[in-house]
Amino acid sequence: MDKELRNRDIRYCVKRSVFHETELGGSTPTPSNGRAVFNAAKNKLRCSRSAAKSLLLKFIPILQWLPHYPVKEWLLGDIVSGVSVGILQLPQGLAYALLAGVPPIFGLYSSFFPVFIYSFFGTSRHVSVGTFTVMSIMVGSVAESLIPTEFVQGNDTIINMDARDEARVEVVAALTLFVGIFQIILGLVQFGFVVTYLSEPLVRGYTTAATIHVTVSQLKHFFGLPLSERSQPLSLIYSLISLFRRIHNTNISTLVVSTIALLCLIAVKEVNQKWQSKLPMPIPIELVVLLISTGLSYGINLHEQYGVGIVGNIPTGLLAPTVPKTDLFFQVVGNAFAIAVVGYTITISLAKMFANKHGYKVDSNQEFIALGLSNLTGSFFHCFAVTSSLSRSLVQESTGGNTQIAGSVSSLITLVIILKAGELFTALPKAILSAIVIANLKEMYKQFMDIPALWRTNKYDLLIWIVTFISTICLNLDIGLGVSVIFGLLTITFRTQLPQYSVLGQVFDTDIYRDTCQNTMTKEVNGIKIFRTSSAIYFANAELYAQTLKAKVGVNIDLLIEKKKKAVMKRKRGLQKVITLAQRILSNTNRGSGLEFLVNKEAIVGSLQTLSETIPNPPTLQSLGLERLSFHSLILDFAAVCFIDTVGIKMLKIIFEEFKEIEVDVYLVNCPGSILRQLQSSGFFNETFTPALIFSTIHDAVSYLSQTHESSSLQEVTEI
Repeated sequence: MDKELRNRDIRYCVKRSVFHETELGGSTPTPSNGRAVFNAAKNKLRCSRSAAKSLLLKFIPILQWLPHYPVKEWLLGDIVSGVSVGILQLPQGLAYALLAGVPPIFGLYSSFFPVFIYSFFGTSRHVSVGTFTVMSIMVGSVAESLIPTEFVQGNDTIINMDARDEARVEVVAALTLFVGIFQIILGLVQFGFVVTYLSEPLVRGYTTAATIHVTVSQLKHFFGLPLSERSQPLSLIYSLISLFRRIHNTNISTLVVSTIALLCLIAVKEVNQKWQSKLPMPIPIELVVLLISTGLSYGINLHEQYGVGIVGNIPTGLLAPTVPKTDLFFQVVGNAFAIAVVGYTITISLAKMFANKHGYKVDSNQEFIALGLSNLTGSFFHCFAVTSSLSRSLVQESTGGNTQIAGSVSSLITLVIILKAGELFTALPKAILSAIVIANLKEMYKQFMDIPALWRTNKYDLLIWIVTFISTICLNLDIGLGVSVIFGLLTITFRTQLPQYSVLGQVFDTDIYRDTCQNTMTKEVNGIKIFRTSSAIYFANAELYAQTLKAKVGVNIDLLIEKKKKAVMKRKRGLQKVITLAQRILSNTNRGSGLEFLVNKEAIVGSLQTLSETIPNPPTLQSLGLERLSFHSLILDFAAVCFIDTVGIKMLKIIFEEFKEIEVDVYLVNCPGSILRQLQSSGFFNETFTPALIFSTIHDAVSYLSQTHESSSLQEVTEI
């Protein structure tokens, strides 16, 4: 049946091909060329099916690797890894929901739907997608700015909590929808390269500042203080001021609970890290603390007896899917793009790290699509935007996870909790969730150690890190990210304006050329200067390139050209005076002044002729009495020049002309094909400057020029 359908499709293609050929004036097909058309149509159909299959496998990667899944080798490891990550997702999902400004149950939703979707479309086998600190705080920043917490005048009693939470859930869903849409679009247009504009120092400085924001946002739960939430420039400063003003109202019971929980979490995490190689799996301390604190809270009645804030009602079951409110779209679209890019950056960074470690490749554009589909689907179930988590990803890898099946298992563990066990955590103190959040930031606080490391290695990267950190601290997460990216691009422009220039010398008896200032084994080639730049040549640095070149060759080119012009003018004026005087004498002689016997006309004419012959055309430095340069050739190394604009080409032509004026020939080496085409199309080459001045390597140019100059010198000696 399938074969019959396939042949029918081929016959249809043949008919279409024959009809099209006849319509265009072609001949009626004969049996011989009809068979050829049939075979061509068959091959075309086979190619189109192959292309469609390839596209399907690329879009849904699970279809490619699942049929070849080694069950015996990997299944047990994936199950153990999935259970471990699923246990870890419970406390993190509840805790990060507070960061996102929504009730805790929505953190569990966000740990199920997006994670399950990513298993089908993701290309990384080890990242654990779900709730994450930075994404949660960025989402919470938007939710808090659009739906702020209200206070009654004169006291700190929060009002309308249910209405506030409901409104924030709608905002977060609309925001997550646009995050998913942006990520899908960017993936489809092959925009994976966007992460190149988010350098590692920028990302680390940004996440470090976000860590400070997260910590400050959790202090109200840590101390049991009812504080207002702000999302505006300097909001961090305002929050700290508000905290210190109310510090005397601290709930001691809440502070004791959170402090004990934090100390236990940090201590056990240190044990997990120290004994990582000996433990079969990390101790799930978050889950242990969660269960113990919930039991104690319920048994002692911490909320009623001591005023400790608790999570409250956690409904069981799943919500029916709904479309986010359209009237919120324009309010969240700007922030959604920033969150989409940051979330993708975190995921692709972790994905590439694990891919390099385990020897496989990830598709950066498909990762965009996978994250986008995860967030897009999650938005219909009131999830907030997700990305990969470093802590969970490390657990997934270290416990034997090999594929995305581990992610599917962890999402199913979360589903069981949502359906059956969610209501067991209604008595969970919020201070415990805050302690879990703060404890998980320990590794991110270690990023402050980037400062001394960058100070030793790269001052520009250090500046990017510091500016990113300060701008994000002061201007909040959304504006801070924009300022950081702009500043990062400005540093790129500034660096290209101040590139590294060097004069190269030859390593003894080799074809290797290195900077003479940095390598004592090099020596400049006799009679040849080799100049290299580390940057493109364009309008911002073209003038600097020319100035540095003239300074590096050790001769004041402009002054020498000026002296030559003055010497030529002086020689011309002297010759003109002699000619004028001779003309007067000859004129007086012709008038019969009686001095004919004193004047030898032939001698005067011969002297003028001899004088004119002593001045070459054009005049040389030697004929003008000026000192000749110590080098006869200049080689410009374009190995690091990735592009050159019209201003750079004009400056390059001026360099050729000026050095030609002082009897130095200029040559180009290691010139990329794109730049050669630019020079050709811009009319750079002419009768004087031809493509023959271009060599493929420095050594080729040096060998040719050395031999040519030696031949010229021998010829001059022979003539003398």
